[in-house]
Amino acid sequence: MLNPFFQQGSRSEQNLIQDLINEQLRMYGVEVYYLPRKYITEKTVIREVIKSVFDDAYPIEAYMENYEGYADNSVLLSKFGIQQTQEVNLIISKDRWESYIQPLIQNEPNIKLTTRPKEGDLIYFPLGDRLFEIKYVEHEKPYYQLQKNYVYELRCELFRFENEILDTGVENIDDLLIGGESDGLTDDSLNTILGNTQTLTLVGTGATATAVAGIVTDGGIRLITITNRGGGYTSIPTVGISSAPSGGVTGVATAVMIGGIVVCTDNANQNAKSVQNVDITNPGSGYTVAPGVRFIGGGGSGAAATATIGNGLVGIITVTSGGSGYSTSPTITFTNELFDTSGIATVSAAATAIVSSAGTITEIRLTNAGLGYTAAPTISISAPSLDSTGDFIFNEVVTGSTSGTTARVRVWNSSTNLLEVSNVTGSFVIGENIVGSDSGASHQLRLINLEPLDDGFADNSTIESAADAIIDFSERNPFGIP
Repeated sequence: MLNPFFQQGSRSEQNLIQDLINEQLRMYGVEVYYLPRKYITEKTVIREVIKSVFDDAYPIEAYMENYEGYADNSVLLSKFGIQQTQEVNLIISKDRWESYIQPLIQNEPNIKLTTRPKEGDLIYFPLGDRLFEIKYVEHEKPYYQLQKNYVYELRCELFRFENEILDTGVENIDDLLIGGESDGLTDDSLNTILGNTQTLTLVGTGATATAVAGIVTDGGIRLITITNRGGGYTSIPTVGISSAPSGGVTGVATAVMIGGIVVCTDNANQNAKSVQNVDITNPGSGYTVAPGVRFIGGGGSGAAATATIGNGLVGIITVTSGGSGYSTSPTITFTNELFDTSGIATVSAAATAIVSSAGTITEIRLTNAGLGYTAAPTISISAPSLDSTGDFIFNEVVTGSTSGTTARVRVWNSSTNLLEVSNVTGSFVIGENIVGSDSGASHQLRLINLEPLDDGFADNSTIESAADAIIDFSERNPFGIP
């Protein structure tokens, strides 16, 4: 039986020890940030966390117990790659936790434990600009000194990012998502963005493109008609056109492909295509009879076409200004058309524009060079989208106006109109507006690239290319067709 004349730890003695510990932590410790994990989505069977958010950061003083450096193995090399297992042990005041952090988080939604620090939460260590994940909380060391515990020992390991949402409002913490680089790239153009991202090419400020046309007075190729699409083409075949007679100019054309057409077994490979039509880039001149047309290369066969010639055609179209902000091919119209009035047949020309990944017009091709022109017509190109406005803000939520898909901004480049986003929920749709929730920026979506930026170390593409050389897994049945 304990001696009843000794208190074995009075409240005043306990408070004295706690105050001394608090003062020592403020004197010899370092200020860190505590980031509580909010559990947004979990699997119902094994309670695996699918989505979690860190949107609060609370500064608190902590003593670094292993002050000489990281504990245990710093780097682990295995057949799965290089893994950093750097650990630190931090000591924080129990009293400071209960009087400062606990009241702030106890009413926050999606936080499972507020009475003490918990495993899975993060510690931001400013001296190394790093995040550590709490792996174990020791709350009984030292062991009930004067019948009470005074500190928590946090055993932490370097945090491995898995697409968690970091939006604490503290710039030094949040910018870890892009490696501290505003453009997400090092000086050597290596990617520093953490986690999986999608690259969205958006429409910038619009400017209408302009172009001028020439005229072919005699023996030009008016149009090329497909008589057989063929199949099995894995690349665009070259369009071969018979040479023009002496003194003339040989025509030039480009094949336009279409996928999803299975002709017998020619297009069994899902990447194989057929020839849809042929666009004319130079009608040539001097032809007295229709030239022959052949399709050369491309890995397929069977495509065939015939050419039709005529006089008074629209000639080569030269793009004088590519404009900007085009998300789809604009409408091309011919105005100020002057035709032969001697009674011969006349036909208005038709053309299509080629839009680059930057949203500019790079080329205009003729689908029908017309017939009977006495002078080159004027070319009018429809205007692009002119309602793109604003600049996106790092970490803000953007939403697709049609699909309702949401994502978080990593990097926005207003010069190239490239938007890197992560934490994507849903699928964006080409042509919809991407709208920023905080900035109010709105830009139309042109292209989507699901491939992550090359960080200079990943060999996924190299491995896949080597594997495809053995078995082409793009085919529906790589082992043959029944």
